[in-house]
Amino acid sequence: MLTECEFATLVALKDHGYTSQRKIAAQTGHSLGATNQALASLKDQELIDAAGVTERGLAQLEPHRVKNAIIMAAGFSSRLAPISYANPKGTLVVKGETLIDRQIEQLHQAGITDISIIVGYKKEKFFYLEDKYGVSIVINDEYQTRNNYYSLYLVREKLGNSYICSSDNYFTINPFEEYVYSSYYAAVYHQGPTEEWCIKDKGKNNLISGVTFGGKDSWIMLGHAYMDSGFARTFAAILEEAHHHTETAEKLWESIYLEHINQLPMVMRKYSNDQIWEFDSLDEIRDFDVEFINNVQSDILDNICMVLKCLRKEITGIEPIKNGYTNLSFRFDIGTDSYVYRHPGEGSEAIINRQSETIAQKIGAELDIDGTFIHEDPEIGWKISHYIADCVHFEYRNDEHLAQAMELIRRLHTSGRQSDYVFDIHEDTKKQLGLMGNYRNHSFPDFDELYELAEKLNAILKAEDTPLVLCHNDFYDDNFLVGPDRMHLIDWEFSAMSDYASDLGVFIACSDYSYEEGLKVFRMYFGRELTPEELFHCVAYTCVVAFHWLIWALYKESLDEPVGELLYFYYKHTKLFGHKAMELLEGME
Repeated sequence: MLTECEFATLVALKDHGYTSQRKIAAQTGHSLGATNQALASLKDQELIDAAGVTERGLAQLEPHRVKNAIIMAAGFSSRLAPISYANPKGTLVVKGETLIDRQIEQLHQAGITDISIIVGYKKEKFFYLEDKYGVSIVINDEYQTRNNYYSLYLVREKLGNSYICSSDNYFTINPFEEYVYSSYYAAVYHQGPTEEWCIKDKGKNNLISGVTFGGKDSWIMLGHAYMDSGFARTFAAILEEAHHHTETAEKLWESIYLEHINQLPMVMRKYSNDQIWEFDSLDEIRDFDVEFINNVQSDILDNICMVLKCLRKEITGIEPIKNGYTNLSFRFDIGTDSYVYRHPGEGSEAIINRQSETIAQKIGAELDIDGTFIHEDPEIGWKISHYIADCVHFEYRNDEHLAQAMELIRRLHTSGRQSDYVFDIHEDTKKQLGLMGNYRNHSFPDFDELYELAEKLNAILKAEDTPLVLCHNDFYDDNFLVGPDRMHLIDWEFSAMSDYASDLGVFIACSDYSYEEGLKVFRMYFGRELTPEELFHCVAYTCVVAFHWLIWALYKESLDEPVGELLYFYYKHTKLFGHKAMELLEGME
């Protein structure tokens, strides 16, 4: 078996022919003494002769030949907002070249043409590569629910003498080779503190013995990796077993490797800091390619420039914000001012009326209920708002917060302002039941009881013919910004003309309130005790609203998009307020 120095020397002779021993040492990175010993050993083994590498020598290299490359390109790359909203990171053009095209061409230059591209998010953006480069396209339909280990799981049978690459890396040198000695992970040295994976190694052979997540003045894992055939066989078997465990879904393939590091020997291969680049934000790309911000195709950047009368180069400090159920958002700066851009999520047009939202949003701004609003596009639904710093989370049991919230919603309900759009919450419930198909497959023992309860109460409420008012219809804690100076009610997506109790019902349904705490909300809204008729109306409507959101939550869960404890809150309040409403009704008869 060849030593690493013998292997490197043999490859250098194959690629460059006989040169001086000093040049061979420089080409391989080994000392002159080690190179002299390697040359002597190679001659003794008849792997080289005066003419160069022998047939026997070529045969010794063959087990080290790279067979293929796997390029992972399935992820969303939320940290690269807003560019990633329209384009996968691998399709970005940096310094005049598309990232994934450049990487494929570098692989081809090394003689590696068997290339598999694992795609998921906006997968159609990569299909052209099949005809252009003859690559194989592999679809990862679970990129939203599983981390990148799943991309390798899909091609586990192809692993063996394989490069493992990310579509978003930019290599200033070509790091790919025709032959590789053993498994490695690329590494660069980071000076100062870092949150990257810092490598622990065992001495001069650079064998990775572990990592720390964050550190300082350390070699960090960055860039591509290589799996030789022995490593790949073991790793594929581990993947097979791990895939069936629920906790694996959120894991990177590197995490699984590190969990079994004693079975999977891998060295780090060191590169200089200017040879491997990975772009996690727009600012990082801009630091590398100063013209990128001006050249990249981005309707979002154009929208910002149009509304805020700025140049692209003035947009800085972009940070993704935790995404909601229907939208993507990011914060950005222009000078000393900060803003939020909301980008409508895929498929949101099917459940959100953007024209209705825009009308109500403007009214909310005019009434100073939402002081953050700047602009919304009524057709597509993108929106720009002021960013409010130092906000605290709305607390349901904070009487000051509760009083401010009730004052805001009363101001809306009593404004006399109107929209051309009506939101009938129970009709929307039935629509969502239709989306679920045979919804009883997703139900529970007392589902029919709750459905009939909501149906009956809704019919009674409809007969009351309560005048409709402009409502927010998504009036719960996540949609309040509690700033240092005041509270803002944001996110008007479901706003339209509705029963005033719709907002009160949503507010309670999304909380863990008891029935008595719900009654306190009604009293704070009215500023007095309620009449029996008002009390029944509000309690009954809370049941109808809670059932609506229960169906929504069940639908989301059926799509593998869990909503957490809200599902229980909706169930609890449908049942609690429904039964209380029936008791109140009996007392009024």
